[in-house]
Amino acid sequence: MIREEEIYRIGRITRTHGVKGEVALQFTDDVWDRAEADYLVLCIDGIFVPFFMEEYRFRSDTLALVKFLDYDTADQARELCGVEVWFPHSLTPDRGDEPCSWAYFTGFLVEDEKAGRLGTIDYVDDSTANVLFHIGNTLVPAAEDFIADIDHSGRVLHMCLPEGLLSLNE
Repeated sequence: MIREEEIYRIGRITRTHGVKGEVALQFTDDVWDRAEADYLVLCIDGIFVPFFMEEYRFRSDTLALVKFLDYDTADQARELCGVEVWFPHSLTPDRGDEPCSWAYFTGFLVEDEKAGRLGTIDYVDDSTANVLFHIGNTLVPAAEDFIADIDHSGRVLHMCLPEGLLSLNE
């Protein structure tokens, strides 16, 4: 069974495309292409399910047309509209210094240089220009300036937060 802490959100299926079962995937991270992954994880009725891809092609920097195995008609594909798409941390290639999406950090442990261990990032709110990490009841700005180091293999985000920032959450 796939658990939410093992994956991170990369997009949403917005609509069908054509009559042969293709769907439009609006994405924030094209990690599946760089990782040469065979599948994406879709959240169906609250359960994370791997969906294997037959093929895909990019339409823009944020939109891909995807054909999933055994989804051969527009009616079948219509069932997937509005579904969130996720990707496993375990398949994510090491990007070195290349930037990754903020959602990638979901499930990472956050440690601040002064405050110590803050907790695990439950989810990332990127609905506004100011992206936030939700760590329990604490909100922390997702800003490159606050990140001191990233331990990708250990899934730890080391931060250096400004004095007084955490007291704003009280």
